[in-house]
Amino acid sequence: MLIVNCVLGGQGWSPIHHLVELSSKLLEADVSHAPSDMPSLPAKISSVLRRRNGKAQGRDACLLICAGPGDLVRVLSVEDWRSRFKFMAAWVIDSFWLQDIPKATRLSKPFDHFFVTCLEDVPEWEKMTGVPTTWLPWGTDALKLGTAAAEREWDIGRLGRQPPEWEEDASNATAARLLGMSYRGRVPEQGLTAKQNQELVMRLYGGTKFQLAFSNSVNPTSYTHRTRQYLTGRWVDALACGATVAGVSPRSPDVDELLWPGATLELGGVQRQEGLERIADALKAWTARNAACNNLMALRKLDWRWRLQKIADMFAVPAVPLRTELGQLAALIQEGQDAVSALDQRQN
Repeated sequence: MLIVNCVLGGQGWSPIHHLVELSSKLLEADVSHAPSDMPSLPAKISSVLRRRNGKAQGRDACLLICAGPGDLVRVLSVEDWRSRFKFMAAWVIDSFWLQDIPKATRLSKPFDHFFVTCLEDVPEWEKMTGVPTTWLPWGTDALKLGTAAAEREWDIGRLGRQPPEWEEDASNATAARLLGMSYRGRVPEQGLTAKQNQELVMRLYGGTKFQLAFSNSVNPTSYTHRTRQYLTGRWVDALACGATVAGVSPRSPDVDELLWPGATLELGGVQRQEGLERIADALKAWTARNAACNNLMALRKLDWRWRLQKIADMFAVPAVPLRTELGQLAALIQEGQDAVSALDQRQN
């Protein structure tokens, strides 16, 4: 099996670079990296005129992991893509950019299957491409990088872009301190690799009770969708590390399917003082059970290994390492259930 990493972004894409590495290990797949240059116009035209043989008897399977639909044409840079593979699929992370599905991909039909992270995209992708499409949502490495730790240094944590009222860390910390709360601001860029950055981010989440995150509906920018709301790695990674996500959650079928009561603390808007007061009230009721429950539910619903199991089944690959870690995941879920039950008995 070959995995082609078409995600060219840096630290902001570290969760997906970690996914690529995890997929390679657990599916026993080789990884290649797509070139930075897009295929030429003649290559796109050739892909339409000389399509992949739909009855190709190649021995290999190929999975592209794409940042967005525009990356699908990068398959044209894969050696012998027309005849080498018996099965080809693409996993598109920001699948909501429907207008970016390349015309060359729709006409040449090199793929046997698409995976998309947004549930409501499934019928649109099938309609626009004529290719079977499966929902394979965002996930996290809850098994290896998550934590249910009860001891947490920070009441409130912040990573990444925030609404204007929450953007300045020094004033955030002062305002939080006036309400008796500790606040951890952004971490300066340190020239880390994607793997190192992801490990650092997860450690920070694991030391935090409430992690700030606001939907693009209330915190838009030039690179977010104008109308569609969606989960990102910030939500699922924080939950895997036991933190509760405080802010404004996206409203979408994905959220309804993936999250659970207690996963988020809705602040009702982007006003900082009102939000801090809501967090201060919630902190009064915060216990170790909050962290344990979030970590447990992330293990059950959000771990990347559940997503990779679907890929392994569809690609018909043995994936022995994946089966081993799914067993570890099941054991850790049982431990988490026992821990939550013990906390419940203690509280009663």
